[in-house]
Amino acid sequence: MVSTIDDTKRTAIAMKLGDMKAVQNLLISNEEALIKECGDREICDRLRDMLEDDRKNMGVLDTVIVQYGVKGEPKHTTTKLIAETRKLMEGSELTLFEKVSQHELLKHKQTMSGLLIHKAAQIVGADVEVAIAPLNTVNFENRAHQEQLKGILEILGTRELTGKDPDQGIWARVQDAVAAFTGVAGSVVTRSKSDMNIQELIKMDHTKVNLLFTQFQSTEDPQKLQEYFGQIYKDLSAHSEAEEEVVYPAVRPYYGKTEDLYKEQAEMKQVLEKIKSISPSSPTFKNEVKQLINAVMHHVQQEENEMFAKIRDNFSEQQQEKMATDFKTAKSKFQDQLAASKK
Repeated sequence: MVSTIDDTKRTAIAMKLGDMKAVQNLLISNEEALIKECGDREICDRLRDMLEDDRKNMGVLDTVIVQYGVKGEPKHTTTKLIAETRKLMEGSELTLFEKVSQHELLKHKQTMSGLLIHKAAQIVGADVEVAIAPLNTVNFENRAHQEQLKGILEILGTRELTGKDPDQGIWARVQDAVAAFTGVAGSVVTRSKSDMNIQELIKMDHTKVNLLFTQFQSTEDPQKLQEYFGQIYKDLSAHSEAEEEVVYPAVRPYYGKTEDLYKEQAEMKQVLEKIKSISPSSPTFKNEVKQLINAVMHHVQQEENEMFAKIRDNFSEQQQEKMATDFKTAKSKFQDQLAASKK
């Protein structure tokens, strides 16, 4: 497939997401170590809350990476920074205050990375914005964590310099700052569960491919047509494989039209392979994709209007979330296989 400027942009976003996942692992290990080293009960409680958030946010990052559909490894400089920071955090050279300072800097790096990805997504395409939408929760929580870490630093730093506790009004200021960020973010930072359920994940895929179809139809540039179709091909292929491995076998006992879904996706795969062999400069290329769009939209309506109800009625929330986790795993595995086949 043709490589375009936007392919390069999408790859750059994938690498930045790879950076974020690597840093997220370090944040989690840092917090585990700081909790063991800290003797202050209130500070430890706040670090435990951050650790719980960060473990959940690792799951959110995994979801974003799989939904995005383009994978990237962290930059060499990020890997080097992580190794150096891990060594410092595990050693005895730094005081507790200095270790928390390093951790706060990492939180800042993570916050900025998330915000940059969000801004880049607005430029690259609406489909990218949809894929990375859950990242907003991570961004706002990291910013709130920064405020809490500043309060911790004031306490630890004052103790280190004077041997005494500072004015405990620090925590009130921290809470005001966190509340202000929450107020700005609104429902973005409200999360009642640790992960999405299977309907939410499937609907994200549906929304993303619909936006890709819209972008495809809005251009006549053969290079752009090829780029958009390339992403459509990858997304629909991974989506269908994951549904057939995880969702359809589970829902079959409760939904009599499951065989129709299998059949429609088999036909869709044949159409995808047919379009893949056509030059984007050919008049038939866009016409074939238009037929694909009609078939996919019919399939989407059947799943969202009928299959989703069967899932809600017959699976607990925990089972729906477990199905989502298995769906992500299956998608990720197929994405890796697809990427490996092109090397």
